[in-house]
Amino acid sequence: MNADEQKKAAAVRALDFIEPGMKLGLGTGSTAEHFVRVLGERVKEGLRIVGVPTSERTGKLAGSLGIPLTNLDDTPHLDITIDGADELDIELRLIKGGGGALLREKIVATASDRMIVIADASKLVTTLGAFPLPVEVIPFGCTATARKMADVASTFGCTGKIARRTDEYGEPFFTDSENFIFDCTFGTIPDPDGLAAALNRIAGVVDNGLFIGIANLAIVGTPSGTNIIEAK
Repeated sequence: MNADEQKKAAAVRALDFIEPGMKLGLGTGSTAEHFVRVLGERVKEGLRIVGVPTSERTGKLAGSLGIPLTNLDDTPHLDITIDGADELDIELRLIKGGGGALLREKIVATASDRMIVIADASKLVTTLGAFPLPVEVIPFGCTATARKMADVASTFGCTGKIARRTDEYGEPFFTDSENFIFDCTFGTIPDPDGLAAALNRIAGVVDNGLFIGIANLAIVGTPSGTNIIEAK
């Protein structure tokens, strides 16, 4: 199986964890979209669930497929969130936010009893950091915030380019919450736990794309099928 087929295989296997009546967090990104599509097929067949999308994009897709939707104000406790990852390691630490939805993804995931990650084999890494770490930052004073991020990251052995994300037109990219994303090209992150906590202590940082201690299980598509990784 190629990478996209691996993503779909992981998404299909995630359906094994879904039971009628569940309240689900619906992730953002190409792998999560595979899950939303196969979930939509099950809903058409009569599966009763309700979903909370982690982005406007996911909400539009789910709505078009007839998946009943709610929000965390009306449904503050969820059973499971199914979402992808830009990177994950064997301890189920993640980098997320390549699609710019890391804040809502983390809010939804932590409102759930379980987070199940679905990914293709290329996303499983020995050390996090090859994928640029996204950090969501409020626009006010963002240059000063980015400088502080660089200072803090260097104390954790992380150096490299920190750049504000732009859209396809070269304009600043805005998240669904009207914040900026700064992508941090560190190459490697020796201490993900420490860096995640330190970045979130910086005034102006809303949250970062390191998901630590949140995922409970990962379904990884491989050329020959799917593998399960469970949190220790």
